[in-house]
Amino acid sequence: TKLGWPGMMVTASHNPKEYNGFKMVRQMPYLLSGDEGIQDLRKLVESEAFPIPHRHGSVNPFDFREEFITKVLSLIDGESLAERKLKVIADTGNGMVGPILQDVYAQLPIELSGMYLDPDGTLPNHGLDPLQPENRAELQQRVKDEGADIGFAFDGDGDRFFAIDDRGEFISGDFLTAILGRYLLEKEPNAKILYDVRASWAVPDGITADGGTPLVERVGHAFIKRRMADEGAIFAGEVSGHYYFKAFTFADSGLIPSLYIMELLAKRGVKMSQLLGELEAKYFISGEINSKVADAQGRLAALAERYADATIERIDGISISYDTWHFNVRTSNTEPLMRLNLESIVSREDMEQKRDEVLAIIRG
Repeated sequence: TKLGWPGMMVTASHNPKEYNGFKMVRQMPYLLSGDEGIQDLRKLVESEAFPIPHRHGSVNPFDFREEFITKVLSLIDGESLAERKLKVIADTGNGMVGPILQDVYAQLPIELSGMYLDPDGTLPNHGLDPLQPENRAELQQRVKDEGADIGFAFDGDGDRFFAIDDRGEFISGDFLTAILGRYLLEKEPNAKILYDVRASWAVPDGITADGGTPLVERVGHAFIKRRMADEGAIFAGEVSGHYYFKAFTFADSGLIPSLYIMELLAKRGVKMSQLLGELEAKYFISGEINSKVADAQGRLAALAERYADATIERIDGISISYDTWHFNVRTSNTEPLMRLNLESIVSREDMEQKRDEVLAIIRG
């Protein structure tokens, strides 16, 4: 973006070590996605009908490391962290985040305990997707055993961020979006904030209560970034752990939300479990549940028929809402799966009853 050129990142994100891939961008925030651009490239590759270039390209090395460090640190008041020297455990899972994380955190008055900070493509310790419980279990245990204030986990290329509270409990992406969104509204009142169709009502409720404007968008970084730019939104969060910032060219970053969380905890003098507990007492979420199905469109039609008296939206899959509960069901683009996210504001028991009812329809 700084140079005004298209770009490409070699990354397989959180996929197993045998994988590799590319993330491509024309100019931020306009990325190539499955719906725009990538299928055209696929046709070129399969047909081998590549256009003849009109000139030779060139290769020039650039190093933005110091500029990156300066930029992300400028987003918070680092000196405020001295008021409460936080004990932080960070697990980068032998992905690419470890070295830059150490450079950034070294300039902050915190007590850092690192886990698997050295990049190692053989992934000798655990997988790179912290959404999988087995990949964050050790971090959760260490947070409890060592009495840390907070634990941070990152995926392989550092564009996703996850947090563990002081009890060792995993914080869902929608609750973290609500906490971060409300905090950022203190910095920029009356701003617009995006969230995805899977999210808890904790997000729009909290943003509205604090004077912001919540905007819902379909899942996917290409859609989120474009909508943020179009709306001038300051922040967006996805349940999957992607957090996007207007101040960072609308890009997603794992390090930036970790900095904001530390600043929030230091300035307010609260425990993360307190903030999370307030949400857990009111919003009862199922988490994402996958089901293998042969006829996804038929199942979506069955859901629409069964809940025809609800408010129904089709921004991404089908979203069905009643006064006290709601859910979203989406189909996978790559697997024969349907993904359910459901929430009740009545009780955990009500959520579980509604979850089982919807799953029975999905699974036929």
